[in-house]
Amino acid sequence: MAVQDLYVQPGYWEVGYVNGDDWEYPTSELQKIAPSSIIELYQLVLNAAQHGQNLTFYFHSGVNGKPENGQVTWAANNYQSFPIEAEGFEYTGGNSQLPRPKIRVSNIFGTVTGLLLTLPDGLEGAKVIRIRTLARYLDAVNFPGNVNPYGTPDPTAEFPREIYFIERKTAESRDVVEFELAAAFDLQGVRAPKRQCIANICQWVYRSTECSYTGTNYFDENDSPVVNAAADVCGKRLSSCQKRFGTTANLPFGSFPGIGTFFT
Repeated sequence: MAVQDLYVQPGYWEVGYVNGDDWEYPTSELQKIAPSSIIELYQLVLNAAQHGQNLTFYFHSGVNGKPENGQVTWAANNYQSFPIEAEGFEYTGGNSQLPRPKIRVSNIFGTVTGLLLTLPDGLEGAKVIRIRTLARYLDAVNFPGNVNPYGTPDPTAEFPREIYFIERKTAESRDVVEFELAAAFDLQGVRAPKRQCIANICQWVYRSTECSYTGTNYFDENDSPVVNAAADVCGKRLSSCQKRFGTTANLPFGSFPGIGTFFT
């Protein structure tokens, strides 16, 4: 099979991975004397909030096994043949930083530059999904006679998917465009935990989806009953939640009473 993967990493480490039930299959296959090739696929996912549209690109740095050397099909998705090189996915553990992979994409004919010019903020924030499987599990349509000579196709047999986001563009020329990737919790400006841990002040907006209160029992900010809906104001206390939902109910209180830290 004419597969030209520019980057093959035998081990793996997942950042925000999607863990399937069948990743043991490619792992056990790699332990054989002559395993089939590792196939590396990528998905680039744009979101409407940042990029103006919800759109997914599928690409792979290689071709299928047919004479015409066309796109690779995996799990019924067609991955376009496109020169791409990636590195830096390794995680060494210990106190080291999270990996910041680099991905370099061919810019011949200005394809990537043209895409960037159509997006208001470039590709920053776009999701990059790295998928790795083995040649024996690829769809039969990739091979002559629609028969996989390496094994039985299985669209569920893949390593845990690695999910990153484009942090920034690091280089652009007529030949190549390079991007730096980061994990979702390693992006600039992202804090962990993302919510403040406050004990005694509910952080939900009153009567919002998170609050979920839709009743007609009204109370003011001191938890005193009122008859006018216009005077209905949540006091943001646990007692305010209990007044509305009941003292024995499961409360959607939007803070953490058990942490022992209080806002004054």
